[in-house]
This record gives sequence, structure tokens and C-alpha cells, in this order.
Amino acid sequence: MPLPSKLVASAEEAVADIADGATIAIGGFGVCGIPSLLIEALLARGSRSLHVISNNCGIDGWGLGRLLQADRIERLTASYVGENRELERRYLDGRLNVELIPQGTLAERLRAAGAGIPAFYTPAGVGTAVEDGGIPTRYGGDGVPVEVSAPREVRFWDGTKYLLERWLRADFALVRAARGDIAGNLRFAKAARNFNPLVAAAGRVTIAECEAVSDLGGIEPDDVHTPGVLVQRIVAVRPEMLAEKRIERVVSSPAGA
Repeated sequence: MPLPSKLVASAEEAVADIADGATIAIGGFGVCGIPSLLIEALLARGSRSLHVISNNCGIDGWGLGRLLQADRIERLTASYVGENRELERRYLDGRLNVELIPQGTLAERLRAAGAGIPAFYTPAGVGTAVEDGGIPTRYGGDGVPVEVSAPREVRFWDGTKYLLERWLRADFALVRAARGDIAGNLRFAKAARNFNPLVAAAGRVTIAECEAVSDLGGIEPDDVHTPGVLVQRIVAVRPEMLAEKRIERVVSSPAGA
């Protein structure tokens, strides 16, 4: 019996059930490998008060920066926010709750969610404000913190201190793949194989935009990075949109250098 296709007609259809207040994990690193088509569809849908989990929040005017500027994100869990001035403004004036965590911890918390592990211990953050708590997560309008992070639970094994971290489960996960098949198997290309596989496993509903979509068997089994059992919907990126990939920061040398 053939497997039913997970291909949906449009990005708008794929995100139609993402409601206000949803928790969404989003793949990519900087602007590399981000699901820009799905982000734009989510922007058009108008969902608000979102909790976004991502390595960073895009850049001003592109990627997650578009949702941020439209006041759709209420809470952000990330490891890096340095390229987005709108995020800085919203964080400091109290319009955005931000949880900053070490990048490796973010990756492992996503991986743990995909593996069904509700919590784990890690040495990352020992001896820092991550352990002690008190990192501002929300400021008041006067620039004074009104919410701060809680201290982590501590345990020792073999004389070494570790901190307890909890998984990061998401209602929805949005990723971008170089190739997908109609059963939802995904392959990511080069640097886009960063947070995307971890994010894809962490969502209760995972939606992938794919630069190419094939029938079942179009991806060699050894080339599958995310198995279709983890993916509920796929969207084909239209040919005219394939070139819509931004460079986060352009650095050039003088002619003849």
C-alpha cells in the first residue's frame, strides 16, 4: 500500500493551524538554512504572542527579524542576538522576553526533546550566571529587570559539577531542506545542516520547506538526515524563490587584492 503524500499545496496552508501563543522551533544559523518561505507565510497569517526557539532571531528586515518587527514574537529562546538591533530595542524596553543560553546547550535541549529525554545534566555554564541565575529575561520600560533567570539545579558526579537543563519541546518546528520526498524524508545541504535536524525532531508538528521534492526513493537512504516519521508536512519552494537567499554580512577585498 503506497504511503500518503505529505506534500501540501502552499506554505500558507502548511502554517494555517499555528495559533496565537504557539511555541515554534525554527532551524537555521544566522540567515543560512532558515525556512524563509514558512516565516513569510506565518507573518501573513498573523499569529501573535509566539514563543520562538532558534539559534538567533534573523537580522533586521529578514527572516525572523520580519516577525519581530511586526510584533509577533513575545518570547525568544536563543544563544545569539548580536546582529539584530530591533531585538535589542525590544528586549531593553520590555517588549520581549529573552532567554539566552549557551549554544551547545540549546542544541542539546532540542536534541533531548527529539529523543524523548525531559532533562539532562551538563557542565556548560558551571560557575557563571547560568548556574547562579539572575540573568535578565525581561526589562521594565525604565531599563530595570523585572524578570530574571532561575538558578540551575546542581549535581556532582566523580567530583565534577553539572547543571540540570530541560528539553525544548515545540508545538511546531519549521525547517528548510535541500531535498525532501513525499514521505517527509529530508536532506540538508552543507552549512544548512546546522540546527535544522535538531529542530525537525523537537516539534510535535514538523513542517519542512524543500528546494526540491521527489517521489519516495528519490533520496538515497544513506543521505537521509531527518527521517520522514518526524515530519508531518512538506512544501516545495517555487523556482523563482530559490535565489532568495540573503548574506548576513558582506565582507569584500579591494579590487586586485
